Order: sequence, then C-alpha cells, then structure tokens
Amino acid sequence: MKNILITLLAAAMLTACARKAEQAGEAIYDRSDFVEVTEVIPDAILEIRYYSTYNFVGTRIDGYTRPLALLTRQAADSLKAVNDELKARGYRIKIWDTYRPQRAVNHFIRWAENLQDTAMKAIFYPMVDKSLLFEQGYIYARSSHSRGSTVDLTLLDAASGREVEMGSPFDWFGEESHPDYAGNGLPFSTCSIQEIQANRQILHDAMIRHGFEGIDSEWWHFTLANEPYPDTYFDFEVK
Repeated sequence: MKNILITLLAAAMLTACARKAEQAGEAIYDRSDFVEVTEVIPDAILEIRYYSTYNFVGTRIDGYTRPLALLTRQAADSLKAVNDELKARGYRIKIWDTYRPQRAVNHFIRWAENLQDTAMKAIFYPMVDKSLLFEQGYIYARSSHSRGSTVDLTLLDAASGREVEMGSPFDWFGEESHPDYAGNGLPFSTCSIQEIQANRQILHDAMIRHGFEGIDSEWWHFTLANEPYPDTYFDFEVK
C-alpha cells in the first residue's frame, strides 16, 4: 500500500511540474498528444528540410533525428481536411516542416550569431545582411512550430507531380516571400505576379477554411488558430 501511495504521489508531482512548465512557456518533452502526419494523411509528400543539409543553415538541424512530420492530433486532423479539399481540386500537399523542437530553434540562434558562417547565403538570403536577421524578424528565440500545430507547406499539381509556382523558395529571406507581394515580377519564376498570387491564394484559402491562420511574412507558414498548446514550447526530438 505504501509503495502504491508513493507511486501515485510521484505521478501527481510530475503532472504538476508539466503543467507548471506549460503555463510558464518552458520546453517540455511529452509527445503523447502528437501524431505522425502520414498516419493521418498517407499521401502527403514530405521533404523535411531541417533533417537534410539543404536549408539556410547548411547542416542537419538539432533535434531532427528522422525525416518525419509531427503535429498535434487537432492540427493533423484539420490538415487532413485541407488535403481532402485540395485533392478534389487536383492538388497534393508537400510539407517542409511541422513540429520543430526548441533545440532546433536554439540551433538557428547560434547560427545567426555566427556572422562568419554564410555558406548558404547565395541560396536563401543573398539580399539580406546576416547581422540583420534578428532585427528584421527572420530569426526568433521562440517559434510557433515548437507548439506543435504549425506547418510549412506548398502545393503539388497531382497530374504532373510538380510543385505549383509560388514565386519564391521555401525559407527565402526577403519580401518576395510575403503572401501579398505584388512587386514587378519575381526572379524565381517565369509566371506572372498575377498567376503567383492566384496560386498562393488557393493554398491560403484552403488553410483558412479549415481553421489555420497565416502570417504576413511567409506564404508557406500556417498555424492552427485554436491550437491546443498556445503557451507550450516542446523539445522532444523528431523521431
């Protein structure tokens, strides 16, 4: 009986600590409410950039031990509704990032502070001085991705299997990535700005209809509006 009471007390203490960490916005490590996106959306295409070396840092990012996409169950279910709608219209979704451990964000911070490391500048931020990445809002100390209900994605044409023209690459640091960019054409595409805006709108509208919200700096980035962990920054590995 004594051992049972000790076990129950220890469990209660752990639960209280976890709740306190959530309330304080600290990183915690329980992934029990998360699912693999491909278990919910088997035909989703994954290109998990931070598991690879093809990203703005140029190395695999801390915490990405497998090329998996993880989301809270609520976000994954909402994304499935997006996918079902877009499939009926001849598209597939391609995912670059979902849940991102806090340790990965810390990796970004260390990289941004090392002004000598510009190996990927020509590809991802040729027109931005690296010393300004914090000031201009490209790197943050916290990311909504670490709360588990944010996804970076694009569209594929189901018939051809090719990415739909969106006008700028994923993780491009520049105004061309702003969803409402209306400049005099884009150097990354042969499509007109009107075509680019129309393609971005297809993705945006589908995401909004199924409960996500976008941001004004990245056309590919969406967070579930009613996310279950709005104040919690998780730090378990992607595995």
